[in-house]
Amino acid sequence: MSTGSTVTKTIWQYSDPLPEETMEFLRGIATDYCKVKNDVYRRYSGVKNLDRLTPVYSILNEMRYCGLRERLKLPAVYYELAIADAVTDIKGSWGIVKNKLRALITANENLSADDRQYLRTILKVNSAYAAVLTYQEYELPKRVKDLDVDVNRLNNLLRRLTRKYLTQPSSDTVDSFRISPNGYSYRDGAMRIVCRVPRKRIAIPLKDERTFDRQIQVQIRENNVALAVPTETKIKRHDDYQNTLYIYIGYQDMFTLSSGAVYGKALAELVSPETERLARKNRERSKMYATYQKNAACGNLQKAENIEVNNLGKSKYDRQKERERLRTATYINSEINRMFREEKPRKIVITKPVTRNKTAHYSKTVNRRLARSFGGYIRERLAYKCLINSIELDTINAKGTGSICSYCGAEGKRQKTDFLCENCGIQTTIPLNSARNIKIKYNKNNNG
Repeated sequence: MSTGSTVTKTIWQYSDPLPEETMEFLRGIATDYCKVKNDVYRRYSGVKNLDRLTPVYSILNEMRYCGLRERLKLPAVYYELAIADAVTDIKGSWGIVKNKLRALITANENLSADDRQYLRTILKVNSAYAAVLTYQEYELPKRVKDLDVDVNRLNNLLRRLTRKYLTQPSSDTVDSFRISPNGYSYRDGAMRIVCRVPRKRIAIPLKDERTFDRQIQVQIRENNVALAVPTETKIKRHDDYQNTLYIYIGYQDMFTLSSGAVYGKALAELVSPETERLARKNRERSKMYATYQKNAACGNLQKAENIEVNNLGKSKYDRQKERERLRTATYINSEINRMFREEKPRKIVITKPVTRNKTAHYSKTVNRRLARSFGGYIRERLAYKCLINSIELDTINAKGTGSICSYCGAEGKRQKTDFLCENCGIQTTIPLNSARNIKIKYNKNNNG
């Protein structure tokens, strides 16, 4: 095994339980951090500032002298990172708008090839796009100067679509903030962070002795904090990883390979009982909430208060839910690692996520299962682990991989977890049949 370049990975560090005075300070910083972000959203998320988002320094300079930091009494190490975070969010919202407009341009049958090329080019050149949106003069990019297009009509189309889909970001997150390296130091097993009083710091005792010198995300919990620290992890290269895996990702068994191997057989045993437990708890809480509202409306304030104090708290509920989530996440990661060790893949092929049918009516059981599905997390962790292990991850469209027999190509029947083909008489499982179809379709598409 050899190593190459690096990839960013987030590791976590936790504090000891903190006194309420420290927790109040941290919550106050997070609240003001959120206020700064919302102020930046309000000032700079409109069309007039599109061309000013990169670099961020001009916005930083304006915000330094607007008086907000002084009113909030927020130290600069938090204030300036909040501004930078907000500008990043605004850029992200513009990226979403541009992607939406590109899709609409492609789907619009009333546009010619030249029209589409002009619109895509304007979207790509921020200065031209900003000028179009603000009715300013601009120089046409070279690649579109000779196109046969009605510029006014297309510019009006861009303005109209942008107005329709551009939204102002907003934040109500008051339980986290970022801090830069000059905002903290270490002493006696504690991280000491800048407070509102000049030349004073608040001590946050840590559970381990690790120290860092980079921006850290502070996540505020009930009586302590969790620190998210971005670190560089070396990308590994395994000379003995030479196989290609074709994988069906399922709800019951996590991975079913076209070879018949299965990984993550206990996924359903972890997820299903917890899903039912939460459903039962939520039903009980709904009944108690209805009783609370009824008593409050009838003037039985003491009884309503007793119900609120003893039955509607979420601390224990959230702790149990998080504990089970972490347990499942640990299992998912361990099974991906086990598959890599045993199968030694050079390439992995899976299907793209299937969009849920919005017009179909699902049972409550199915809705609960879908709501607590770890499918997205499984795909995210598989992609990350493929990246750090130099494994190629390829995706194909899922169409045709579920209903067709992988032995004869005829339409088959799905009965619970079984797949039956009346044409050739084969009986197998739905996941295995799908995994084999993934292999067939991928090789057909790539080998002509």
